[in-house]
Amino acid sequence: MAKHLQDSRFTGSNTSADEEAIPLAEEELRVGKREVTDKVRVRTVTDVETELAHASLMSESVDVSRVPINRVVEQAPEVRTENDVTIVPVLEEVLVVEKRLVLKEELHIRRGVETEDVDVPVELRKQRAVVERIPIDGDESDNTA
Repeated sequence: MAKHLQDSRFTGSNTSADEEAIPLAEEELRVGKREVTDKVRVRTVTDVETELAHASLMSESVDVSRVPINRVVEQAPEVRTENDVTIVPVLEEVLVVEKRLVLKEELHIRRGVETEDVDVPVELRKQRAVVERIPIDGDESDNTA
C-alpha cells in the first residue's frame, strides 16, 4: 500500500512558479497466512534387478542297512569301523518272566433301590402378547385391546 506524503513547504500558498511539489511515497508491509488444502498422493515404487549368485553346493548321502544278529551278549559292544563302514550296535533288553494266575481280590456288588422326594426350584418361561393401539389424528381413547 502506498502512502503519499507531502511536505508543507511544497504545498500551500507559498509556492511560486519556480517551485515544484514532489510527492513522497512510503510502502507498508502486511504479512498474513492462509490455509492451503491440497491433495497429495504418495506411492512407492520397487525396482527389481536380477543378478546371478554363484555358490558351491556339496551333498553327501549315506546308505543304512540293517543286519539282524539276534545273539545274546553279556555287555554292549562298542561302535566300530570296518572298511569305511561304521557299525552301530542296536541293543534290546528282554525281560524273562514266569507267568502264574493268581486271584488277587474279589469285588462284591450289591444293588439297592431308594426313593426320595425332593423340591427343586425350576424356572418356567411363558410368553404373552400385548397389543397396543396407536391413536390416529389425536384419537387417544383406549390404548390397550
